[in-house]
Amino acid sequence: MMIEPLELEGVYLITSDARRDDRGYFVRSYDRAEFEAAGLMTNWVQDSISFNKRRDTIRGLHFQMPPRAETKLVRVTAGAIIDVAVDLRKSSLSYGKFLSVDLSADNGRALYIPAGFAHGFQTLTDDVVIAYKIDVPYDAALAGGIRWNDETLDVEWRPGTPIMSERDKGLPLLADLEIAF
Repeated sequence: MMIEPLELEGVYLITSDARRDDRGYFVRSYDRAEFEAAGLMTNWVQDSISFNKRRDTIRGLHFQMPPRAETKLVRVTAGAIIDVAVDLRKSSLSYGKFLSVDLSADNGRALYIPAGFAHGFQTLTDDVVIAYKIDVPYDAALAGGIRWNDETLDVEWRPGTPIMSERDKGLPLLADLEIAF
């Protein structure tokens, strides 16, 4: 397992080595000892699955506000996505900046996103399954988000016709948020 820091502080790309043969593959998707050695979260309290039927589905950009800000480990188990993390930590030098990573069942990568970030994705294939590890329970009263196409963020989504929920289409712009990460 390789744990690689990315350009936004606290965000890591996790790459697992798959053992492949003519039957398929076996991959270690999480290793507590390796996460501890890298100083990453190891106390996961919730596992979640997101199934997305159609290519160009966009979910996000979501976050959970303090005191239940979420750290997430995001992995694709079927299909492919572009995964996006936006830094919402006002004290950070990268506040308001984003990064994106291609995650797929084939490339065996995961994205570790610390508390204080918004998260979203766009599906690049049909029938995408995404597995999450999350360090705090979900609290609907603290759920928030940023509009996916906020021009100040300028997230580089892939061309296509977005399939989105009405809730996500109506999320506020970053400039209109009053959050304290």
